Amino acid sequence: MSNFDRNASTRWGTSVGQARGLEIDQGLRSYMLGVYNHMTLGLAITALVAMGTTMLAGPDMRHLTPFGQAIYFSPLHWVVMFAPLAFVFFFSFRINAMSAATARMTFLLFAAMMGLSLSTIVYAYSGQSIGRAFFITAASFGGLSLYGYTTKRDLAPMGSFLVMGLIGLIIASVVNLFMQSSAMQFGLSCLSVLIFAGLTAWDTQSIKEMYLASDSGEMALKKSVNGALQLYLDFINIFLSVLNLTGSRD
Repeated sequence: MSNFDRNASTRWGTSVGQARGLEIDQGLRSYMLGVYNHMTLGLAITALVAMGTTMLAGPDMRHLTPFGQAIYFSPLHWVVMFAPLAFVFFFSFRINAMSAATARMTFLLFAAMMGLSLSTIVYAYSGQSIGRAFFITAASFGGLSLYGYTTKRDLAPMGSFLVMGLIGLIIASVVNLFMQSSAMQFGLSCLSVLIFAGLTAWDTQSIKEMYLASDSGEMALKKSVNGALQLYLDFINIFLSVLNLTGSRD
């Protein structure tokens, strides 16, 4: 009888463990799907706003409408340029105090401002170049994010190194704003691809590890939006760097 009881207890414990594991796995899948859905929505809004802006601004930089003149050549140009950065800082510092709905709306507004800011690439590069850079980025991002999600290796040490590299990249990019060196810009674009490729895998693993089955719906949505912002920034930076390296300027 004791053997029967022990075996039954083992089977019962295994079944419960499997059920809990399945529940966590399903919850994690749903959470990560929410992250990718928010990121995709953000990218779609960015693309639509960028295309819509150029339609309103004029056919090219030589024939701009008053709206185009205002956003590209007036002091408003600086607002358009730095507004996305302001949104990122605001989001980072206020995310804990925001409701989930406010966090989601802030992210979507940020994506729209990014589209306004990036609208100039529609004038600078051919449509074929933009399409090619997007598909290269999408394929690379998908593979890197999948690796970050599935790998058992702890990517935290690599992440710390990449963050230091990112700080150096930002400083060098600011310096090159004044130097206007094409050779330096090429090197920075190559470095940017490598850094943000690594960050994509690291961020995906970090976002996955943020998931807790005990999170309320409100907290899970906030984490989902915050994760979407991280991956969105990785995608955009890889895309811009690939476009700079491979694109044909109009």
